[in-house]
Amino acid sequence: MSDYDDICLEIVATKVPLIDVRAPGEYLAGAIPHAVNLPLMMDEERHLVGRCYREKGREVALDLGYQLIHGQKKSDRLQAWRSYIGEHPDTRLYCSRGGLRSNISQQWIKEETGQDVRKLAGGYKAFRCVLLRQLYPGALCSKPIILGGRTGSGKTMLLQEMENAIDLEAIAHHRGSSFGQHVSPQPSQANFENRLACALITHGRKGFSSLILEDEGRHIGKRFLPKSLSSYFSSCPLVLLETSFEQRTQVIYDEYVINLQEQYISSFGSKNGLQLWLKEMGSGAGRIRKRLGSQRHQQLIQLQEQAYQHQLQNGDAQDHKGWIRLLLRQYYDPMYDYQLKKRSALIVFRGDFSAITEYLLDLESHSNGRH
Repeated sequence: MSDYDDICLEIVATKVPLIDVRAPGEYLAGAIPHAVNLPLMMDEERHLVGRCYREKGREVALDLGYQLIHGQKKSDRLQAWRSYIGEHPDTRLYCSRGGLRSNISQQWIKEETGQDVRKLAGGYKAFRCVLLRQLYPGALCSKPIILGGRTGSGKTMLLQEMENAIDLEAIAHHRGSSFGQHVSPQPSQANFENRLACALITHGRKGFSSLILEDEGRHIGKRFLPKSLSSYFSSCPLVLLETSFEQRTQVIYDEYVINLQEQYISSFGSKNGLQLWLKEMGSGAGRIRKRLGSQRHQQLIQLQEQAYQHQLQNGDAQDHKGWIRLLLRQYYDPMYDYQLKKRSALIVFRGDFSAITEYLLDLESHSNGRH
């Protein structure tokens, strides 16, 4: 590992404050996870300067940039930098490759405040290469243990109890099923990878012997794990969380009906929020229509609509458990049983929430010699 890699890993592990001076569109496409975006140029300004660079060359483009960012615009951007640096004196800044935009930002900050703010050598591009190198089995510092269980078993809740767990669904901002979208969108693929790499770096610095992960497969919504990492996880020891059918129904009801409806209502208002929630549940059913079959798909849609109408009329959402039970019995459970048969040799333990928690804690304790 190079000295540069060590510096990047230390920045991640200690969360050294970072200012990303790239345009907002670049930041949303991919950034160092804990960095704050305080751009030198906004998207349109960057577009104009870039076009000028291609057509007329560097010097003319640079002059245009100074013309676009002057007066109040320059003062506002300097004030944003000054405020953040005032709260975080050890801040570093970066642009795409650690070049012109970083240099200009450094210069302006020096002229305005007298402070010398360090920049990241190589910028985001070089830093991301370091992050991507963490997404290979050989970079892991601990042994993965995969937490499986039928849909609604409460795997995510158990992960949240474990200090040595990484929640892939939280990093992907998706619940991992056809119905698993949140109101707000998933991160870009690059940001998913960056966040996962940072989570692995942070986990590795804590000295755990094991890493607990939910059994996700490669895809989590529209985001996906690197192939080598996904293949490695699929060959790791598997512990199975066993939960009763009614408990699982309740878990899904709480998450996908009560909590998700609240998110939609909070974002779009009571009437529109519930309508959009129902539309999303229908879209989820549509995404598995071929595997459900036309008849079961139609039955599912009818149960959703009936429960929705009953909720509107009586204020009671309990009828939504009807279509949840149908999904579990006729879709998710058979699919789970089929997939589990192919990996039965990997199962090392199974039990309820309490038993799995105790097993995983004991495993970590014994592996580290703490009896």
